Amino acid sequence: MIKYYNRKENKYEIEKVAGEKYLNWSYSSPVGVGLVELLLKKKLFSKLYGYYCDTKISSRKISDFIQDFNIDMSIYESQDGKYSSFNEFFIRTLNPGAREMDESKDTLISPCDGKISAYENINLNDLVQVKGLTYSLKELLKDNEICDLYHGGTCLIFRLCPTDYHRFHFIDDGVCSDITKIKGHYYSVNPIALKNVKRLFCENKREWSIFHSDNFSDVLYVEVGATCVGSIIQSFTPNAKVKKGDEKGYFKFGGSTVILFFKKDVVKIHEDLLNQTQLGFETSVFMGEKIGLK
Repeated sequence: MIKYYNRKENKYEIEKVAGEKYLNWSYSSPVGVGLVELLLKKKLFSKLYGYYCDTKISSRKISDFIQDFNIDMSIYESQDGKYSSFNEFFIRTLNPGAREMDESKDTLISPCDGKISAYENINLNDLVQVKGLTYSLKELLKDNEICDLYHGGTCLIFRLCPTDYHRFHFIDDGVCSDITKIKGHYYSVNPIALKNVKRLFCENKREWSIFHSDNFSDVLYVEVGATCVGSIIQSFTPNAKVKKGDEKGYFKFGGSTVILFFKKDVVKIHEDLLNQTQLGFETSVFMGEKIGLK
């Protein structure tokens, strides 16, 4: 059972997890853990499932998926019957105006839909994955020079579950560098897996880039893949000017994670997000939602 904080309704809710029984079995039982290590974390498994999700046959499960997880399709550009595959549905695009976005240069917005955990004054060698498990930024990036720039800064972790809108966006006007890709495994990023796999973010496939933001200095973007995520697609043009809210990229099928790092004293995250994180709860946010100030 995963409890999270709904800040719009000011209450706690239980997340309906796709394949929850399977995840619990896979990451908690000896046989399940063995299967994860032998097959499920491998690139081949996720690649094959990704191929299936690109086929017309996979479109048959779209309607049930929408119904089972009560997805509001009115905010998307296409309805389920118009998608030629499950992946086409999974990377669906929003209708114009479906998400409100604060245009103020001093407002920090969420880059995506998902569940956020927020940490200030971070220790680069002791970043929190979940309570009791940590990792280091140097392990995550494999670049010591870049890591040192973010000592004492802010770390925001956005977990996207399979039912979420799976495109991620720029939080400000600016210019983004080219991508650095790091090969890795494909563990699930669900909290069930995060509690059972040490340094999971440092084990999984990931990509990172430096976003030279006009108002929030150099922001480090890290996108982490997961089980059945066939691809992390970067749709922006490196070293070209982008606007706040422009799309940066998207994940194909599966739950995934976007992590942002800010330099020290660049941004102040809203207290409710910090408080819920300290209490051990993620908070649901939507792309374009206010989450901090300059």
